[in-house]
Amino acid sequence: MNTTTSIPVEQDTLVNDFLPLHGTDYIELYVGNAKQAAHYYKTAFGFQSLAYSGPETGVKDRVSYVLVQNKMRLMLTSPLHSDSPIAEHHKKHGDGVKVLALMVDDAYDAYEQTVKRGGKSYMEPQTLTDANGEIRVSGIHTYGEVVHLFVERKNYKGVFMPGFEPWKSAYNPTPVGLEYVDHCVGNVGWNQMNPWVKFYEEVMGFKNILSFDDKDISTEYSALMSKVMSNGNGYVKFPINEPAEGKKKSQVEEYLEFYEGEGTQHIAIATKDIVSTVRELMARGVEFLKVPASYYDDLIERVGAIEEDLEPLKELGILVDRDDEGYLLQLFTKPVEDRPTMFYEIIQRKGAKSFGKGNFKALFEAIEREQAVRGNL
Repeated sequence: MNTTTSIPVEQDTLVNDFLPLHGTDYIELYVGNAKQAAHYYKTAFGFQSLAYSGPETGVKDRVSYVLVQNKMRLMLTSPLHSDSPIAEHHKKHGDGVKVLALMVDDAYDAYEQTVKRGGKSYMEPQTLTDANGEIRVSGIHTYGEVVHLFVERKNYKGVFMPGFEPWKSAYNPTPVGLEYVDHCVGNVGWNQMNPWVKFYEEVMGFKNILSFDDKDISTEYSALMSKVMSNGNGYVKFPINEPAEGKKKSQVEEYLEFYEGEGTQHIAIATKDIVSTVRELMARGVEFLKVPASYYDDLIERVGAIEEDLEPLKELGILVDRDDEGYLLQLFTKPVEDRPTMFYEIIQRKGAKSFGKGNFKALFEAIEREQAVRGNL
């Protein structure tokens, strides 16, 4: 299952890439009730049943449900006992991302290359086998309690990996058009953005392709700073946010307070037809942030001609921005758990390689309105 995108690369970048990545293999969330969370992601987001791991497959401390939609895999894991590290993670953070797993050609070499450059070991290289072949995995720590697993699956023919069995279900809502992981954003603490930028540069060979300071990302009340890290071929992108000084509490500060630490703020998922995808998500109960109708009054003057009709964008609240390569359309959900922490972005790229800088002010004012309702601004 390939999660690559059609981003051109410079040949000399690839020659010097000591950690070739082919995209996101899967994302694992630790959640309070994986069975119910799986039902939610199937119903609301259109994911399909793929694989299951738990007592029935010989795993005694946890259950995991793996869902799939096109090139995106999502694993939902819950503990079976209160003394589990998974239970401790959930007690502290609530539902959230634990694993950002990356596709590699050689999981053993990926581990060696990153650890010798300063990466902290999370999982020493190991080979998992069953009747369907073998998968090799290894892993390192990153910000907060998030980890990167390196997954090598070229010699495996099973549904997901050893320890999992196919998950068959009579309940299969239709997909909504989600395609693959476009990027994952991490929130880190005060003055921690640059150290983690350095980590991705030195340990994983990423490059800082975009930077935003508090002048770019600010409102009357709050601000944040962000740097976008990308691997050599552009298939894996991790923006890193930190708070900046403002009159009131920023969205990053709110996240850090309620997540009780650093973590993955949002997962951006690509679609080929954002109007259709968002309309279907809304019909299934997914809630999105809304910008004022005045955002659309001068949209075409701001971003230039676009192929889409303006009225559906206005109706659904979809944002538009342009860079030198083209334009993009994007929309952000409200947090998908009770704590105001993790959310999702739906994005359609029409050539643009950027991240919606022109939408920051309108977006963050919408977030602040939600913060104010929660009493957290």
